[in-house]
Amino acid sequence: MGSQLPGKEKSLAIGKRKKATAEKNSVAVPQTGKKAHPFHFLSTYSPQHYADMKVYKSLREAIPVIDAAIFKIIRLMGTFEVVCDSEKATRELRNFLGTVNVNSTRKGMDSFVSTFLEQLLTYGTAVGEMVCDGRTITHLYNADLKDISLTRGDSALDVTVSTDDGFGNFVPVKYPSLVLWSVLNPEPGQIYGTSILKGLPFVSDILLKIFNTIGINWERVGNVRFAVTYKPANDALDKAYAKERAMLVAEEWSKAMSDSSCVKDFVSVGDVSIKAIGADNQILDSEIPVKEMLEQIVAKLGIPPFLLGLSWSTTERMSHQQADILTSEIDYYRREVTPVISKVCDLWLRLNGFSDSFTIEWDSVTLQDITEIAHSRLYDAQTEKILSEIGGENNE
Repeated sequence: MGSQLPGKEKSLAIGKRKKATAEKNSVAVPQTGKKAHPFHFLSTYSPQHYADMKVYKSLREAIPVIDAAIFKIIRLMGTFEVVCDSEKATRELRNFLGTVNVNSTRKGMDSFVSTFLEQLLTYGTAVGEMVCDGRTITHLYNADLKDISLTRGDSALDVTVSTDDGFGNFVPVKYPSLVLWSVLNPEPGQIYGTSILKGLPFVSDILLKIFNTIGINWERVGNVRFAVTYKPANDALDKAYAKERAMLVAEEWSKAMSDSSCVKDFVSVGDVSIKAIGADNQILDSEIPVKEMLEQIVAKLGIPPFLLGLSWSTTERMSHQQADILTSEIDYYRREVTPVISKVCDLWLRLNGFSDSFTIEWDSVTLQDITEIAHSRLYDAQTEKILSEIGGENNE
């Protein structure tokens, strides 16, 4: 990474045109950012590997359980601490990680990691960048995948990161060593990752059809509509004025039903029948099919149902097993994100004159109840006390 890092004379990733005297006023710019221009709609090129991005985004908007599960995973990731060889390096690096600017409105490495992980889980691929002014890292930037393209390099093991130049053309970034990217469960021979939402569009489509049908049925049955039928008598006079009397009945019925401020009675003469439309129809029971679809979604996301507010019938032992499975899932996602954090820490230490090695220590993952943890510690203390007393009696 050393030979590719931009020096002080190359403080901007792109577009540096100022003189050396104005270098102190330069502003670092992310090279993976979108280059907007007034005629961006002229661009006709769209990478085919982003065909599923809108689908996955729509899934999160349409199915609240999916969106909630992804945010649950992000929050359960917890936080981390960086420990260097020297206390000075540890103190300054932690200060940097807690105050570094992220994108345009946020601060702290935790903010960058949460957005990075959300992108990784949703789309299977996440891209970020360390924005450097030649002296230190000034910003961390989460790139929009629509503006990024990953392609094969000179060999099957090399990957080139390219960005949209604003005219539909993807050109390699100038400083690839500043780019942070990660892929989730890539298929053999592929450079893009696999979203955890893969396999859910079909199941979610069925679920949305059920929800939509429920809404339509309740619109029809819940918002009661009436069929008013006027049957004229057999005499010729009544049949001759059937149309006028039917219109009069319709007008009076409309007046009686339109005023919601008070209850009005409808009085008519003749053979008039009133029935509620759809009152005889039976609404299908949706509890079982909805639960079946949600079970498929929850199984794919790896989140225990009780964390999503789904009160399905489970035993206490089963809940503990689900919590243990989720813990292993979180450990896996941590292993995916740790190299990105390490790259940021390594570059910052080198730019600031530190040669320390460091370790990243994540908080312990536990979903156990605090009361149960306290009971476990109490039992351990009681066991140690009994063993010490037995050992003392044997010595005597």
